[in-house]
Amino acid sequence: MKNFKQLLIWQKGFDIAKQSFTLIESFPKEERFSLSNQITRAAVSIPSNIAEGSSRSSEKGYNRFCEHSLGSAFELETQLLIADSINYGNQLIRAKLLQDVSEEQRMLMSFMSKLKK
Repeated sequence: MKNFKQLLIWQKGFDIAKQSFTLIESFPKEERFSLSNQITRAAVSIPSNIAEGSSRSSEKGYNRFCEHSLGSAFELETQLLIADSINYGNQLIRAKLLQDVSEEQRMLMSFMSKLKK
């Protein structure tokens, strides 16, 4: 699929990235460069890798970039759980993001299994 913007996995990933920036706005000011940076980098990586993978000529190549997206989604989940455990950021946004990240992980795994067929 060359038009990655039509993929639900890309759309969900894009929304997750936007929500991540909203979340870190509610972090304490002293926490603006370490965990915040990790969260936004992992979140942006999810739709970015899906988009880059869509340019590959083989499904194997596309799958590899989807694996990177999935890895970033698990990384982001871990970072959000850390933020949750130390009560950083808006609790409602964190909870929604964790739910969306979990859904994105399932969607990516399903998409990847279809690429392999």
